[in-house]
Amino acid sequence: MANLINTSDMDRNSAYNEAIRFAKNHYENFPVISFLIPKDLRKHIAIIYWFARTADDIADEGTLTQAERLIQLNEFETRLTETLKGNFSNQFDLALHSTVKEKNLSLKYFYNLLKAFRQDITVKRYEDFSSLQSYCVNSANPVGRLILELYNIRDENAFNYSDSICTALQLTNFWQDTALDFQKGRIYYPAKEMEKFGVTEKMFELNENNFNLKGMVKHNVERTLKLFDDGKNLLLFLNGRLNYEIKWTIMGGEKILDKIRLLNYNVLNFRPEITKKDVLSLLIKSFFQL
Repeated sequence: MANLINTSDMDRNSAYNEAIRFAKNHYENFPVISFLIPKDLRKHIAIIYWFARTADDIADEGTLTQAERLIQLNEFETRLTETLKGNFSNQFDLALHSTVKEKNLSLKYFYNLLKAFRQDITVKRYEDFSSLQSYCVNSANPVGRLILELYNIRDENAFNYSDSICTALQLTNFWQDTALDFQKGRIYYPAKEMEKFGVTEKMFELNENNFNLKGMVKHNVERTLKLFDDGKNLLLFLNGRLNYEIKWTIMGGEKILDKIRLLNYNVLNFRPEITKKDVLSLLIKSFFQL
């Protein structure tokens, strides 16, 4: 682990500002930092995003071996533990510590995220949808819960509806990245469902968008849309700009799923993305759609 340094040598505001720039420069299907987020909360959301994206990149980017990725993630977790104790390796650790303390965030969600990233390295297939949902419990749902805590919303029903949205967003990303994930050796479509629909891994290798594969993708798209519908109940707990922000986020996920449908579920040969035009259109709709 890096040597611990004195906090007097660091610029907390500089770290927050860099985290905001970092968040704005990364493509996502939903707005990470937008004008709908109160100015005083943007830095907190940005530093949480920095934490999650940094760990995700360790697990998924570059040319490291599996063993090297696990070592680096373990070191990152050790660094998180030290950060939460008030010992910092750099200014980003200081900013994260400040956010956790100031907003009284639940520590377990940060560790849950690291558990999911570790699983990304070691698990390449999922037997059934239940095991895929369990992965989302750690990989996606903690982010939504942390956002709610930033807004001081800690209602268990709200958390559960947020989980539906976050799981749906994670699944949407899986279906969107079907081809990219397969290139990395991963298939997120449950093995039992592949068998049910008569889909083989050879079809992935051949980019074969046949009737069976389209049926399986369609099934997963429709199931994900139902999760979004359930998650919309969260809007009943939200007021003002946060309500619009979450509505906008849901619409972004639904837009990707609609694009998959319009592509005749051909996720092996096309990767749908949210365009700048889509972002503006969905933002306008979020203000007028009930």
